[in-house]
Amino acid sequence: MAQPTPEAEKGPAGTRQETSVVVPAAAGGGPVSHAIFRLARLHRMFAGQLLRRVGLHPGQEVVMMHLWELGPQRQTDLVQLLDSDAATMTRTVKRLEQAGFVRRRPSPTDKRAALIEPTAASRALRHEVEQIWSQLEDLVTADLSPDERTAALITLERLEQNLVRATADPASTDTER
Repeated sequence: MAQPTPEAEKGPAGTRQETSVVVPAAAGGGPVSHAIFRLARLHRMFAGQLLRRVGLHPGQEVVMMHLWELGPQRQTDLVQLLDSDAATMTRTVKRLEQAGFVRRRPSPTDKRAALIEPTAASRALRHEVEQIWSQLEDLVTADLSPDERTAALITLERLEQNLVRATADPASTDTER
């Protein structure tokens, strides 16, 4: 049976009101994981709405951020840098190329490789993308004090480290059935 979990939500005039999120019984053993799933889904959806204004989809802006910061990169380097997979990066780069935000040019050091570089059109987007990320940050952390923001970031980093360790040790995800 699904269990509601209390979720605090800002109501009218800044008052806090309780809402109920239905957590399926099957997810009852993982309330934190279910909350992360919901948060990630909402965050990506809202980021998508903001990014759509500048012609980007979620995830593409992160590729662009690295290209703006580091300059031209081989696609394999982007895969490693973003902890992605080759197929996803191929699709992402292809879409960014079709939109005119990146171009490929031959690598001067490796005849088999191409470098992915930002175009002038994408460099013109940088300020807008930075503003979108600031807006998203402000919305996500709107009612948190500076100390709560710091604590949230520390907690999220610890959760990420736990998953990185689990990914590095496949035996840790093996469970007896």
